Amino acid sequence: MSRPARLLAVRLMSAASRLLPARLSDWSRAMANELAAIADDRSALLFALGCLRAALSMAIAERFRSALYQLPTRSLAAMNSLSTRPRLLGLLCGVLAVGVGLAYLEAAGAPSRHLLVNFAALVLGATAWLALGRTAGSRLAGAGVAILALSVPLLLTARFGLAADGASRWVAIGPLTVQVSLILLPAMIILYARRPDPIGTAGIAAAAFALAIQPDRAMAGALAAALVAVALESRGRLPLLASAASVLAFAWTLVAPDTLAATAYVDSVLYTAFAVHPLAGAAVVAGAAALIVPAVIGLGRGMNDRPALLAFGACWSAVLAAAALGNYPTPLVGYGGSAVLGYLFSVALLPAAAREADARAPAAPVAAVRDPDPAPPELRAARPA
Repeated sequence: MSRPARLLAVRLMSAASRLLPARLSDWSRAMANELAAIADDRSALLFALGCLRAALSMAIAERFRSALYQLPTRSLAAMNSLSTRPRLLGLLCGVLAVGVGLAYLEAAGAPSRHLLVNFAALVLGATAWLALGRTAGSRLAGAGVAILALSVPLLLTARFGLAADGASRWVAIGPLTVQVSLILLPAMIILYARRPDPIGTAGIAAAAFALAIQPDRAMAGALAAALVAVALESRGRLPLLASAASVLAFAWTLVAPDTLAATAYVDSVLYTAFAVHPLAGAAVVAGAAALIVPAVIGLGRGMNDRPALLAFGACWSAVLAAAALGNYPTPLVGYGGSAVLGYLFSVALLPAAAREADARAPAAPVAAVRDPDPAPPELRAARPA
């Protein structure tokens, strides 16, 4: 046994035995006995190499089979974890919707500048999502002051913003024109839904007034829908006052004329995408529907923080409804960085990890899936009797 070839054969056989699963230990002993019975060192080395090759292929197959059996359980666990994190889920839905929108804009022949603006807004919004991480996880003390402060740009836009066909909703920032209400109002709604207070109620009333005089029917409708949902859920005096102010503002915008013409790649995208290709239209509709997925899943699982989830879902559902019914921006899947920023800002303020109402109930364990075959077919013939 001192010859180099024999020693190498023994080492190779030892390595092959370690690679085999524990359930094949009897076959491992059979290989070792067979090696000891071979008198010729060269034949023994070739036999050991063959055993090592077979053991290595079996070990790889075993690992792959084990990972394949565990994949459904791991995927289910990952989806379950994601469904309880509306803030992260909202970011992913926003990225998906913007990606679909970029594909549509490219297929529709939109100017490359449109794609660049939407992508830049996505990067900026994702950066804000990261920056607001710790704040979004807290109870947002002082949110009322922030809401009141954010209402000021809405009022200034109504008075000094860019006007078109009697509406004053936009502000010029260099070569870009942004719609202030689309950027700020969704975030204000989430802040108020999570922590309504007297100062925040005053800020919401000021925002409602600003939307009425701009006038901005779509965003006034979004504000009214979100605050009515919050008022019905919380049944507090302050949300009731805020919802009343928003409903009055929305009613005023319904009376005021709105004669803005449709803008290519911005308005009516839910319809014009089908003219590009039926699949493009279906993708755009699916991307738009993804915007309300965080609220739908969170509410469907019976999460706490219901006012914020209800407000988020009602706000963006109303924005989508306005885009389907009139000449209003189609958020994220159409051209417009304002909607991208507004969506991601509001997503950033959602609860980081919503708690299930029945979280104290122990979760049922997931049964492990076992390999029904105790030994690979190639080993059955070689297993000693």
